[in-house]
Amino acid sequence: MIDITKINKSQADFLKKAYENKQLTHSYLFVDNDEDEALNTAYWLACLFNCHSESKPDGECRNCQQIISGNHPDVLLVDSEGKKSLSIDQIRPLKEELAKSPVESSRRFFFIKEAEKLTLPAANALLNLLEEPVAPVVSILITNNADKILPTIRSRVQILNFNEGKKANGKTEILLENGFSNSEIEELGDTKNLDQLIKYFYQEMLENNSLSLVSAHKLGEAKLTSQRKYILLNLKLWAQKDLDNDKKRITAAKMLKYLIEVDKMQSNNVNFRNVLDYLALKWKR
Repeated sequence: MIDITKINKSQADFLKKAYENKQLTHSYLFVDNDEDEALNTAYWLACLFNCHSESKPDGECRNCQQIISGNHPDVLLVDSEGKKSLSIDQIRPLKEELAKSPVESSRRFFFIKEAEKLTLPAANALLNLLEEPVAPVVSILITNNADKILPTIRSRVQILNFNEGKKANGKTEILLENGFSNSEIEELGDTKNLDQLIKYFYQEMLENNSLSLVSAHKLGEAKLTSQRKYILLNLKLWAQKDLDNDKKRITAAKMLKYLIEVDKMQSNNVNFRNVLDYLALKWKR
């Protein structure tokens, strides 16, 4: 749910000055470990443009309420809706939509949440929108990992790093650095039992223990996408740790090679349990 009180104050101040000085650019990339905060800030900016109150934006006037509720004709959001990618079919219709003049505002706003999920065709289709917008529009891409955004797109937007001055700790920091959103971390909850099962699975594979298939089946029951990401990430972290051990280096490198294959299988929507079975069976050959 959009809440324009939960924004990044520093970047909001910067955007407000640009608005007041008529210096807003037509495209931005908001980089924030907390993508919800960045999205709130994007909606805050749209409210700033359209608010009727003297103390803009108040979040309470008719225009602000329309924007916050997702019912304003000049504010469009593209969201993965929990899917693994943002496809070209979601981007292509925007070319016609964004060529239209604003209905109620001086310009239109176009937001892409989780822009790191853009497929290559979708990203290429987006380039034309960013290069030569036909109508007055502000496009804002939101991501938790700027490195996953095409360099050609990054070169066409003004990048605002919302993470400056913020520091996460411990496991949360590791997860954020590896592409997890705050909502995914919150969804994971207490991972103590899951951590133990992942550790057993990793050790059983290295020992060629037949119990690794049992552990693979247990882990394969993970229903949440965040849990599946967490399992694969931790297997990689265990292997990366073993790369520093001379006695385990070759085995760890082999494990990382298999995990790259597993990533490809995941991107092709192979059943998660089958993916882990494949990984376990690789070590028994």
